[in-house]
Amino acid sequence: MKKLLIIGIVYIFCFCKTGFAYERIISLGPVLTEEICLLNASAKLIGCTVYCKTDNIEKKVERVGTVIEVNIEKIVSLEPDLVLATNLTDVKAVAKLKSLGINVLKFPLAKDYNDLCEKFLELGELVGKKKEAEQIIKDSKDKVELIRNKIKKGQKTTVFVELGSKPLFALASDSFGNDFIEFAGGVNIARGLKIGYYSREEVFKNDPDVIIIADMGISSEEEKKAWEEHKVLKAVKNKRVHIFDAYALCSPTPVTFIDTLEKIVKILQHE
Repeated sequence: MKKLLIIGIVYIFCFCKTGFAYERIISLGPVLTEEICLLNASAKLIGCTVYCKTDNIEKKVERVGTVIEVNIEKIVSLEPDLVLATNLTDVKAVAKLKSLGINVLKFPLAKDYNDLCEKFLELGELVGKKKEAEQIIKDSKDKVELIRNKIKKGQKTTVFVELGSKPLFALASDSFGNDFIEFAGGVNIARGLKIGYYSREEVFKNDPDVIIIADMGISSEEEKKAWEEHKVLKAVKNKRVHIFDAYALCSPTPVTFIDTLEKIVKILQHE
């Protein structure tokens, strides 16, 4: 009996040390789904949200709800060994799933580029693609460094990034979106904010060189026209008010971060 116990302890130690890759995964975040596919681990996906892109996944993946609301019964019936939630997932649903014995792991939205990379490496381990994740991160960091080294030195471009209009909501410093601006050689005029509520008076006061509006459909075009009525603003006088894809700006992977950064550089550096 004692011998069996020792063998069991050794097995558990080795098992934990070498890691464990989950095989039946449900993703409750579009970016998480995209990253799983990026790691060539889509075969492990059995469920995702209605907003997740699955065009490149060969097998059928069940839809289990939205980014916020999920179908608990559907999730349980799929018998996942791991459910990946985000900080947008309904907390009551997460608690209920856990009470039913479902393994739920929360992946909060990344705070900055480094956090984005760290979370991607963690995801890589969970799906058994650690080496692939490490290579993707290395390539991403090398490209970021290359882009930053090409930025023209000198006076930095001041930028206001609008994420919402009613009320006005700006890109704050506690966000990897702020890294887009800084890595591209700019200064985010709302960088001191912890929460992004901003006033139009502050925009006029800081008079940014560039205004970037996260694409919100028809309302983003209306916002662009509204800003362009104020000819006193430098961004308006120099025709530097831009509409930018909101998903690319707010939900990058380590790979799409590069593409978005290159586009932001072109906007800020007048390329």
